Amino acid sequence: MVTRPRKTPAATLVMGVCGTGKSTIARALAERRGGVFLDADDYHPLANRDHMAAGKPLSDEMRWDWLDAVANAVAEASETGPVNFACSALKHVYRDRLRAHLGPMKIVCLTGSRALIAARMGARQDHFMPVDLLESQLEILELPGPDEAALICDVAQAPEQILGTICRAQEGADCSGTGA
Repeated sequence: MVTRPRKTPAATLVMGVCGTGKSTIARALAERRGGVFLDADDYHPLANRDHMAAGKPLSDEMRWDWLDAVANAVAEASETGPVNFACSALKHVYRDRLRAHLGPMKIVCLTGSRALIAARMGARQDHFMPVDLLESQLEILELPGPDEAALICDVAQAPEQILGTICRAQEGADCSGTGA
């Protein structure tokens, strides 16, 4: 499936391994900016969810259609304004796939200690991703390189601190909390 890349960066990808708070931060950015929030987890086919719920990591082949569905949803939503989306996007090639559909996008990468992330995952209720999969995600994680100009944020900080860092780094972004 091929879509035309956007000419302007209307999307902010909030990426990282499971349990880093991608959805929390992307949702808060959308609320502050008046944009749209999308969670890539909502676009996983049932087979992917069942696979992960069984404690099995996804293969690259299992991710391609999912990434395409996420990119298409972001592209459609960006027709009405900025989109902030939470997606693991662990490998550079996954982010390249998203960029092939969307064009340039801002990237915020959430990182933290293995212990902190595992504790957060253990505290979550009703999520399909078991804590057992954290190790496989950390193994394949490719932090964004200089070519991606990503903002790296440590999740040991409170969400408000992370949001402040993002807003300061993305000059011109409306993070006033007014939703305007």
